Amino acid sequence: MKILVLTRYSRLGASSRLRFYQYLPYLNELGWTITIEPLLEDNYIADLYNNRSRDYRLIFTSYWRRLKVLTTSSRYDILWIEKELFPMLPSWFEELLGIFKIPYVVDFDDAIFHNYDLHSRGLVRLCLGNKIDKVMKKSALVIAGNEYLANRARQAGTKRVEIVPTVIDINKYEPMYERNDVFTVGWIGSPATSKYLDLIKSPLEKFNKCNHYKLVLVGAGSFHANNVTIENRLWSEDTEVRDIQSFDVGIMPLPDDPWERGKCGYKLIQYMACGKPVIASPVGVNNDIVESGINGYLAHDEDEWVEAFRAIHDYPNMALKMGKQNREKIEKSYCIQVVANEIEALLRSIVK
Repeated sequence: MKILVLTRYSRLGASSRLRFYQYLPYLNELGWTITIEPLLEDNYIADLYNNRSRDYRLIFTSYWRRLKVLTTSSRYDILWIEKELFPMLPSWFEELLGIFKIPYVVDFDDAIFHNYDLHSRGLVRLCLGNKIDKVMKKSALVIAGNEYLANRARQAGTKRVEIVPTVIDINKYEPMYERNDVFTVGWIGSPATSKYLDLIKSPLEKFNKCNHYKLVLVGAGSFHANNVTIENRLWSEDTEVRDIQSFDVGIMPLPDDPWERGKCGYKLIQYMACGKPVIASPVGVNNDIVESGINGYLAHDEDEWVEAFRAIHDYPNMALKMGKQNREKIEKSYCIQVVANEIEALLRSIVK
């Protein structure tokens, strides 16, 4: 069977790497003939991560290249699309696939529809507010990373919706249970998501008044907290596991807003795979991943964040137990070794 995989990014983009690229070796082994065509080049991602202005010539070239790729769609049994074919354009091209009866599967790990229906510009909301609903409705299958995304697909009238979480390759994540000499609070992300750390700036400062610790930030932009020792590290795929292994607890603060309700909790899954207890805001899928008081804590406000930090700091045996439970949970439900067969079966079920 032949499949055309239309990702947004190369492996450098986290969503593309996790929702598509890591499955390709398994599909190859099972006899799929795969052609993968990312939309945006690595230069675009580099500009994005470094807060540089967008190069619209590069975007135009990328769109033109994808348009040419789409002319070959009829050669394939199925198209597997990340989110949408052309960001900020109407759903014309997805609708054309439907007219020509070319089946496509669309995958969502973010509430991409809010880029349009909650856009600050009224014209965008008017012209594109229901774009993703149309893309979903015309698809043969929507693969959603969580219930929030799946519910939107159902409301759009999608024929078939399946939930598949974002997962890790368990073979790349070795658990590390030893406690550091200096208690280490860790966070991993990107400059675009480091703004969420501002939500817990006060708890971090309050915790520091009672307990000396180090805050390690991997891939973050600028962040400052009074009297808190902060170590910034550059993110790379080669070192991210080693960085997480150096944490004593992993954190995921989020505001309870529409976009954040659509996130897939990947940070938590990474921390847990390394055998770390976690603290997270009770937003979206975090409520499903974290069992508060069992494998970590869901912190609703500043006081609960401070209490969670203190509990994990003061009770190392309890933290160790949480970390081991987390590793077991990832092995059972959130790794590619478990989910890959499900993805392959879903794709195969679309091919007539």
